[in-house]
Amino acid sequence: MKRKFVVVPAAVALLSAFTGASAQPRPEPGASPWGLGVGVAARSSIYAGESSNGSAVPLISYQGEKFFWRGLSGGYHLLSRDGFKLDATLGARLNGIKKGDFGVAELAARGINRNLLEDRDDGLDLGIAGSFKGPMGVVELALRADVSGASKGFETSAKYGYPLQWGATTVTPNVSVSHYSRKLANYYYGTLDAEVARGVVNYKPGSAVIPRVGVEVMRPFAEKWMLLGSLSYSALPGKITNSPLVDKDAKGVTSVFVGVSRKF
Repeated sequence: MKRKFVVVPAAVALLSAFTGASAQPRPEPGASPWGLGVGVAARSSIYAGESSNGSAVPLISYQGEKFFWRGLSGGYHLLSRDGFKLDATLGARLNGIKKGDFGVAELAARGINRNLLEDRDDGLDLGIAGSFKGPMGVVELALRADVSGASKGFETSAKYGYPLQWGATTVTPNVSVSHYSRKLANYYYGTLDAEVARGVVNYKPGSAVIPRVGVEVMRPFAEKWMLLGSLSYSALPGKITNSPLVDKDAKGVTSVFVGVSRKF
């Protein structure tokens, strides 16, 4: 299979380039809460025949005493005490795909007529996230539920990262696991009831567990600048890779991000 890459909006990549939204420090007194930069982010595609493209994208962030925003995700600090943070979060879910972005031949090989499909829309998630940062690293737990009406599902996740310091550079290896609810997995990786009524094969993966390993890098330079990078791999379970909407050779998702940001 020829490896294809699709652009991931910079906001999502920027979030993964940090040790998590809830682990971010508050700004120093007198410091500007705003940041602006540019980055490039990509992930390997898994949908059958999904086309590839790439581009540079802007990075916009805000970190206040209570409110924070990074790209297309943000929230409100509900509690912060002794290394523990609890946040209310709001963010985009960018799993969607237009039916025209599937490959006709690739779908046909899986027994599906592309004209009978519907779009899978991006979603908007409302959630809650907690993190604890101590000498043994950072632990994060999160719950995100779709409030846009796209999938009407939810995702729970747990993540552990251990920051390593080399001079000014912080390298954070991490492991995480996400649980997709039945509605969430069925919407993005299964066939919809309306499609089945048109003659598309009925496939519903049900709830799914997706493990992930990654590494994140942060290096400040020239006082107000920050170099950011991340690399991760998510292993997809058989109930997702067996979907007729997924490329027959897909086993997982590789994501990469490189960017630079400046505080103002």
